Amino acid sequence: MLYNGRSMQQQPWVVHKFGGTSLANADRYRDVSRICLLDKSPRKAIVVSAMSGVTNQLIDLIRQATRREEYLVSWEALKRQHSDTLSQLLPNHPSGLLQSIETDFDHVKEMLRGIYLARSCSDQMLELISGYGEIWSAQFLNAHLQRQKIDSTWLDSRQVLVVRSEPLAAVVNWDVSKSKTGDWLKANPAAVVVITGFVASTLEGIPTTLKRNGSDFSASIFGSLFEASVITIWTDVDGVYTADPRLVPEAVVLKELSYNEATELAYFGAKVVHPNTMAPAITREIPIWIRNTFRPEKPGTQIHGKCATDRPVTGFATIDRMALINLEGTGMIGVPGVSERLFGALKEVGVSVVMISQASSEHSICIAIPEPQALLAKETVEKAFFGELHRGQIQTVSLVTGCSILAIVGDNMARKAGIAGRFLGALGQAGVNVRAIAQGSSERNISVVVEGSQATKAVRAAHAAFYLSPQTLSIGVIGCGLIGGAFLDQLKTQIAGLKERSNIDLRIRGIMNSRKMVLTDPELDLGSWRPRLEGATEKADLAKLVGHLVTDYIPHTVVIDCTADDIVPKQYPEWLKQGIHVITPNKKGNGGPLKLYQQIEQSRQESGRHFLCQATVGAGLPLLRTLRDLVKTGDKILQIEGVLSGTLSFLFNSYTGERAFSEIVKEAKTLGFTEPDPREDLSGLDVARKLMILGREMGLPLELSDLSVQSLVPEPLRSGTTENFLNRLAEWDVEMKALWEKANAKNEVLRYVGTIIPGGQSSVALKSYPKSHPLAGLTSSDNLVAFRTSRYHSQPLVVRGPGAGPEVTAGGVFADLLRLVSYLGGPA
Repeated sequence: MLYNGRSMQQQPWVVHKFGGTSLANADRYRDVSRICLLDKSPRKAIVVSAMSGVTNQLIDLIRQATRREEYLVSWEALKRQHSDTLSQLLPNHPSGLLQSIETDFDHVKEMLRGIYLARSCSDQMLELISGYGEIWSAQFLNAHLQRQKIDSTWLDSRQVLVVRSEPLAAVVNWDVSKSKTGDWLKANPAAVVVITGFVASTLEGIPTTLKRNGSDFSASIFGSLFEASVITIWTDVDGVYTADPRLVPEAVVLKELSYNEATELAYFGAKVVHPNTMAPAITREIPIWIRNTFRPEKPGTQIHGKCATDRPVTGFATIDRMALINLEGTGMIGVPGVSERLFGALKEVGVSVVMISQASSEHSICIAIPEPQALLAKETVEKAFFGELHRGQIQTVSLVTGCSILAIVGDNMARKAGIAGRFLGALGQAGVNVRAIAQGSSERNISVVVEGSQATKAVRAAHAAFYLSPQTLSIGVIGCGLIGGAFLDQLKTQIAGLKERSNIDLRIRGIMNSRKMVLTDPELDLGSWRPRLEGATEKADLAKLVGHLVTDYIPHTVVIDCTADDIVPKQYPEWLKQGIHVITPNKKGNGGPLKLYQQIEQSRQESGRHFLCQATVGAGLPLLRTLRDLVKTGDKILQIEGVLSGTLSFLFNSYTGERAFSEIVKEAKTLGFTEPDPREDLSGLDVARKLMILGREMGLPLELSDLSVQSLVPEPLRSGTTENFLNRLAEWDVEMKALWEKANAKNEVLRYVGTIIPGGQSSVALKSYPKSHPLAGLTSSDNLVAFRTSRYHSQPLVVRGPGAGPEVTAGGVFADLLRLVSYLGGPA
């Protein structure tokens, strides 16, 4: 028969490899058969492992016999498992196959008897017995294929694969193996060959194995021996992920990656084919596919020579349970042979060095090693440098345990500026401390050592920084009244779109009012936050809320304080120190006592966390940003003057002398323009705090006592309940109307204005302005602030817009949240 103009013998082979989980029982063998039949390639080589767990069971039998424990029960169970599987797979199985399996089990039984008597097992005996699982598995699959009229045979790879056994690996004798394979294929010209993985023979014909990852290695070896066009490794995952999905649930399957990238990721623990097993395929440039036996419809990941993608980073991998040893001393500087002695000593005791980091000054060498070898390694290094330690030429040999290595891998990282900066910046933003760094000259890999407890947070932060997964924030909202409620409602309408369009995952994991709270995981359904909070039974507990928000699997934590409380802001410095970002419209933090402001600033600077408070002045207006830009660019502020209270702007824009002032105050409260207690606004303290915030941003160490503040709250009403204040405010309507009439007589209007003059008197007061003045033209709850500076002297820089109301303020909070995402490396 001809295929594409060529005979079957001229067609290239394709290799499929199935592991133990893919061959766990009769149903799995049937699935494997179906998968193979879906491949219409004329010639297929199918490399199989033992049934799931069988190799370990065979090794356990040897251990039991060596210890003179009862092993026959386990032997009978293993034999019954295979006979039952054969009966289920092939109800009318060939008698010769069953007899062959039973004969093998009898041989195993005889060998176990010898081991039992001798109380020991040679390496050759161990490898012979442990390889039987593949022999049985190959025969099962081959018999099933033949039952379906497939031109199939099976190959005991011990007949053709010749290796030299080493302690940790097997070295293939390619010339002999190639010759034997060619002879075998000529004698067995079947379209499908089922091949035993894991097992091989020595040049003397003694059965052996390929050691660890032997079945995958077999697939690559036979891919080379058969000159295959492609190798497919069937496993229990959909392909190679950008990161371990157990650590990063948003990790995605890569469509392709290069041999070099696969090697790097596999070395650092990613679930990829082991680097050693790929070597034969890499030599012959045979593409390798990683696919899922249980979801064969998934395309999987292709590993080949060079990927077409332009992505800078391919993926991330971690190695846990690592330890750091740091050899440090002035006696190492300029002294040749130090590294040779260090690594030579470790080699002698079999310690594997996973990562090396050396200071360019040669003052220190830091190495990462598996934690189980940590004490041995430290003792070995101390012995090797005993003289230098004794003479003080080397000051310390320190050991740090409980570490993890995080590696970032990608062929396109080479010569692309900013990759390391973004990587390390993401870790810094997540509060992850980097203990050691290493980068090869190929620039394909950057590895860092972090504390093991921070490994999950580190990989998630790094993964998000390169848009391989959403930038994820764990968020708690304190204060769910007018502003907090409006913010949650605004977020509800945008949260899905932000995740879909911008890869931003904003998770509200806790909300709290003054009485109770709701803590959720993974996140709160914002469509039902009000009834959830109303029906909550858990009492409000600030410490418990924050403790819930901080988690190792979400890299960034944010507290949003939407209260007008003066207790919550006292927690800001400590939260910042803990690595928590703070967003707030609450003015009692940066507009409270100067000492608290300074503590917040110090904690922000030392921790590297962000404190965002744009909504404290001007609600959603960019007043603070404008002022910061002026100051940072070297402009000199001469005066800031303006209406800084949307509440008082609304009151005096609405007050025309026709309606009572007290009625307008009640209306403003109903509309949400005032604080819960309107006296906070009428007292001038709200404006004074905003003025202090602006002054402090200019570098002025202002306290409230430094400001002249005119209160609009009548003296008798400054204490007592809010209800009493509102009920009695009408008693002073006459006084307010007299002030209005005086201004109106001069063709002026009343405005409550804050003024700050560096080096001069700063004040908050009710003033009258001509109707031609910019402040006179305000409407509704608008704010207007004029910045008079050295650059804007003759014509001040004016910022005007709505400055009050829950929707506007909540919008300012939302903008700060998105600004934070941008600072953390997310989309701008």
